[in-house]
Amino acid sequence: MASTTAAEGPQNTPFTRMVVGAMKSLYPEELADRAWDNTGLLLGNIDSNGQKTLGLDATPDHKTVLLTNDLSPRVAQEAVERKASVVVSYHPFIFRGLKSINLADPQQQILLQLAQRNIAVYCPHTAVDAVPGGLNDWLVDLISDPASSTRSAVQPTPSAPPAGFEGAGYGRKVEFAQAVPLADLVRRLAEGLGGLKHVMVAAPKQKQDPPAAVSARKVRSAAVCAGSGWDVLKSCDVDVLVTGEMTHHNALRATMEGKVVVTVFHSNSERAYLRQRMQPALEAELRKADAGAQVLVSTEDADPFEIWDVETLGAGATS
Repeated sequence: MASTTAAEGPQNTPFTRMVVGAMKSLYPEELADRAWDNTGLLLGNIDSNGQKTLGLDATPDHKTVLLTNDLSPRVAQEAVERKASVVVSYHPFIFRGLKSINLADPQQQILLQLAQRNIAVYCPHTAVDAVPGGLNDWLVDLISDPASSTRSAVQPTPSAPPAGFEGAGYGRKVEFAQAVPLADLVRRLAEGLGGLKHVMVAAPKQKQDPPAAVSARKVRSAAVCAGSGWDVLKSCDVDVLVTGEMTHHNALRATMEGKVVVTVFHSNSERAYLRQRMQPALEAELRKADAGAQVLVSTEDADPFEIWDVETLGAGATS
C-alpha cells in the first residue's frame, strides 16, 4: 500500500503551512471579496520529501517571513537575500489567469525567480481590510481617539463572518464625540502613516475662503478605506473621506456633495500597517508553534510615486 504522503503527492513546506494557518487565523479568507480579489497562497513551495520525489535539489526551509505591500523585483531579490521562505504580499501579484509563464513579463520573472528558490507567496488583501482590528480599523485609530468615537463597517462582507469576527466589513465610518479641526485629523493621519510631509486634500470652499479657513474647519465624522476607496465610500454621509487615491471626477463629486477628501497615495494608506500591526501579530501567532520563527518587513517596498520639487531639479544634459 502506498504511504499517505505519497498518495497526497508533494506538499508545501511545514513552515509555509504554518504561515498560511497563522494568516488564516488572523485574517480569515472568508472575509476577502472573492467577487474580484485573488487571495490565498498564490505560489506554493515543495517540502523535502517532495523535492526528493521530483528529483529536485534540496533547499533549506528558513523560518523567515518577509512582509511587503507589493511584490516588486527589488522585494523579490530582498526575499532571496534575507533568506525568506515565505513572502506575505498584501497585494496579490497574480490577479488574472495566466496563459503562459515566461521571462517576457516582469511579474512572471518574479514568479519564476521565487519558484526556483522554493519561496512561497501568500496574499491576504481584502481579508486584512475587512477583519475587525485590521487595516481600516487601524486607519480609524490614526485619526481618532477610540475612547471618544464610535465606528462601524461601511459595507458588510458578502457572507456572514466566522465566529469571533462579527462586525467585519469593508471601510469604516467613524463618528467623533466632539468636532475636531480638519488640520488635526490630517496631522494625525500623516504622522501615523510614517511621517508623511504631504497629503492631498480636496475641499468644498467658497471663492473667498483662504486655505487657513479650510484647514481650521471642524468635522464630526469621517469614513476611511485603504487603497482606492471610492466604490466603498461614495455613499457615506460624512464630513471627510480618507483613502489612498481617488480619481479627479470622484473627488470633484465628493466636494460638490460637501465632503472633504484626503488622499495619501494608494500604498501609503496601507504600508505602515505591516510594521505596526501585522508583523507583531503574525510573529506572536507563529511563535506559539515555533519559537524560532521570525517576521521581517521589507525595506525595499515603496510607493511608486514620489513628490518632486521642480525648483530643485538639476539642469538637464545639454548636447
